[in-house]
Order: sequence, then structure tokens, then C-alpha cells
Amino acid sequence: MRDAQQILADAQVIAVVGASRDPSKPAHSVPLQMQRHGWRIIPVNPQADELFGEKVYRSLAEIPHPVDLVDVFRPAEDAVQVVRDAVAIGAPAVWLQLGIVSAEARRIAEEAGVDYVEDRCLVVERAIGGLSRRA
Repeated sequence: MRDAQQILADAQVIAVVGASRDPSKPAHSVPLQMQRHGWRIIPVNPQADELFGEKVYRSLAEIPHPVDLVDVFRPAEDAVQVVRDAVAIGAPAVWLQLGIVSAEARRIAEEAGVDYVEDRCLVVERAIGGLSRRA
């Protein structure tokens, strides 16, 4: 299994489940920061049409191309279904943001051979590793 730094280094396309329209929320600022550092962000939110200049999808299953990482900004009780959906679309990695922990989601990911990170922030890990997708 890859660690958090390797998952980010390997990822190019990140689907963000629970991406927010509200600029004051981490579910908006974190994906925006990642996009500014060169990752392609695919927002998933049933209540929006466009975020970060990208089309918003209602679910992971609607995304018409592969994603390298599913980033989760949903409560822990929702994370289990999100991980099931990530496994179903063949995502190689799932990342639960800071404050989100789910033993059941971890179990599902591990059984499916999906790399799994929880209770960590993409932006913090990106900064720690000095990672960027910008040339």
C-alpha cells in the first residue's frame, strides 16, 4: 500500500466528493488549492453544476473517465458508501479529509486493495512533501 505522499505524487485527477460552493469551507478551499498546484479536480456534489471551472457530477459513477484519487468531504457515516462507490469505479485510492475516520470504510478499501488515508488534509500533505503538478 502506498503512503499519503506517494498517493498524492502519483495522482493527477482527484474526484472531490462533497466539494462545496462556500469559499469559507475546507471542502471549497482545499480542492481549489490542489487545483492551483496543478491537480485536475473533479467535483462531486448533487447541488451544484460547476465548481472550480469544472463540471460537477452528481455521483462518482457519473464521472466519464478514470480518477486517481477520491477525496472525501462527507461525514464519517457517509464515507462507507463513498468508499463502496470508489471501489465500484476502480479508483486506486481514497482519502478521508481531516476529522473523518471510519473503520468500516477502511475495511472496505483494504479488502478491495484500494489505498486508504483518513483524518489527513490533502493541502497539508502536499505542503509537507513539497508536491506540485505544475511543470
